Amino acid sequence: MASIRQEIRVAASADQIWDALRDVGEIHHRLVPGFVTDCKLEGDARIVTFANGLVAREVIIDVDDEARRVVWSATGDRLTHHNASLQVFAEDAGHSQLVWIADLLPNSLKEPISAMIEQGMQAMKKTLEK
Repeated sequence: MASIRQEIRVAASADQIWDALRDVGEIHHRLVPGFVTDCKLEGDARIVTFANGLVAREVIIDVDDEARRVVWSATGDRLTHHNASLQVFAEDAGHSQLVWIADLLPNSLKEPISAMIEQGMQAMKKTLEK
């Protein structure tokens, strides 16, 4: 199973980032505009449309306020397994660390998914540091 872990430092408070991250149905407006072009909630899932045209159904597994962590599982396209989490850690009053972890199958999708995660992290940094 392919496993991806990416981290990024953001010049924003953990509370500010968590407020946007935990709003799972508004990521296209509040967290990653431009990277995600649309997001619709359907029960316990969100239907996410990415800028590259990919559409994924992401079941929201957990929104943990104490740990400031969102966990989801995606299906669609060629993925046979995908579980991911995004967590925010406070560094100081004005800086935080974001950690995105994804486990997926087939292994051959590691590079393209890793590239998408990198794009998502850059979109988050740009949006959250405004």
